Amino acid sequence: MVKRKLVKKLKKAQEQTEELVVPKEEPETESSSDSENEEQEASAAPESGDVVHKPEWTNRERVLVFCSRGSDFRTRHVMNDLKTIMPHSRGESKMSKQTSITMINEIASMAKCTKCIYFESRKKKDVYMWLANVEDGPSVKFLVHNIHTMEELRLTGNCLKASRPVLSFDAGFDAHPSSRLIKEMLKQVFATPNHHPRSQPFIDHIFSFSLTTDGKIWFRNFQVVDEKLELQEIGPRMVLEIATIFAGSFEGAVLYENPNYMNPNAVRRQMKLAQRNKYVSRKMTEQGRKEKDEKMQQIKLPDPVGEEFNTNRQITDEKALEIMKAIDTKLARPKKSKAKKAKLA
Repeated sequence: MVKRKLVKKLKKAQEQTEELVVPKEEPETESSSDSENEEQEASAAPESGDVVHKPEWTNRERVLVFCSRGSDFRTRHVMNDLKTIMPHSRGESKMSKQTSITMINEIASMAKCTKCIYFESRKKKDVYMWLANVEDGPSVKFLVHNIHTMEELRLTGNCLKASRPVLSFDAGFDAHPSSRLIKEMLKQVFATPNHHPRSQPFIDHIFSFSLTTDGKIWFRNFQVVDEKLELQEIGPRMVLEIATIFAGSFEGAVLYENPNYMNPNAVRRQMKLAQRNKYVSRKMTEQGRKEKDEKMQQIKLPDPVGEEFNTNRQITDEKALEIMKAIDTKLARPKKSKAKKAKLA
């Protein structure tokens, strides 16, 4: 039995080798037209000495995107959305709140990143976004409002993954030096480097940064429709409020401080004070209502209807007394005598 199996295996191997052998082709006579085509291709093709150079990837900036511990689900989902639409980004594990924020510079240098986006969460309510140039600074601190993720919005827009975006800035960014600095930092962080290995050579979406009158930046992501050149929103969406600009990376002198910025703790305190004033005003109205009722009870007003139907009033008229006696005698039941009660028993 073993020999038969070995013979079968050998036969199969021989058949496979015979199939792999390619028969030699006979040389064909080339026509004059074929020779002319070959000469043209040879002239068009590069010589053996020439080397085809790939496009150079000169801008090798990488962006580190991560968050702090205690972040809510919206912050984490927005962070993941930014990673998907930014092919030049790198992730990192969450940083504990006990460590100093300046340690991010060492983490970024170990990850070989020159820029950083750090989401800092406080009290599981307030979300701050830091944009920093790790090497020399500066760094910007934003307070994030109205976070909406891609999955939450479910919009009609869509784009290729890892495609390069077009950055669109509002004209208000050129009005002040602080806004011009923020514009340059947003360019360096969100722009995908040309010829990046992870990127695709397509431009099919736009990052829109619009500056409002109250100094807040609206970030949106739109798809560019090929045929009609219309814009369809993809997501994510968020509002950035400028807090401070530092000279260094997560440290240094304060270059700019927003005068209209208010700490979220101060906003919540004002809301509580407004509620307290509301409670005090409600108690004052209740007390005023009680005092008014007491004063109204002290005032005696004429009541002719009540005087006519007052049953406790003493009657002095003789005719009225006779009528009342007649009514009382009709209503009174006759009492049974003791003899009748004994007979019935």
